[in-house]
Amino acid sequence: MAIEKVKEYFRKYGMENRVQEFEVSSATVELAAEALHCEPCRIAKTLSFLADGRPILIVAAGDAKIDNPKYKAQFGTKAKMLTPDEVAALIGHAVGGVCPFAVNDGVTVYLDVSLKRFQTVFPACGSGNSAIELTIAELERYSGFTAWIDVCKEWNRA
Repeated sequence: MAIEKVKEYFRKYGMENRVQEFEVSSATVELAAEALHCEPCRIAKTLSFLADGRPILIVAAGDAKIDNPKYKAQFGTKAKMLTPDEVAALIGHAVGGVCPFAVNDGVTVYLDVSLKRFQTVFPACGSGNSAIELTIAELERYSGFTAWIDVCKEWNRA
């Protein structure tokens, strides 16, 4: 099970006890915010795409949406999300629990600037009923991210 992989990953850092598991689903931004009693924007959703034939993850704020022109400018191709079967096979986590931790080899992780406005955010931990609260610096450290990118819209509306 993917959550066990994620707990094992965090065990190396003495942080496995920070992984939260819920009696209810946290598989969507709204459900996760409800389970965590926080604003939906603070949920760090992890979106799965193919870019140049390789799997990538983009971690973005819960209120952000992919901006297709920005995505194309960044990656040189149209945004194409993975199917649920592709996500499980290529990323190593099922939809609803996708996170940037303990992913398969060859997966590149990007962090979207929509997250930078928060002190802490809540990414999933490999299952549809889990999360961990991390500072932005911790998210950078433990996600193994490649770069900060700006490929989302609607999060910074006044």
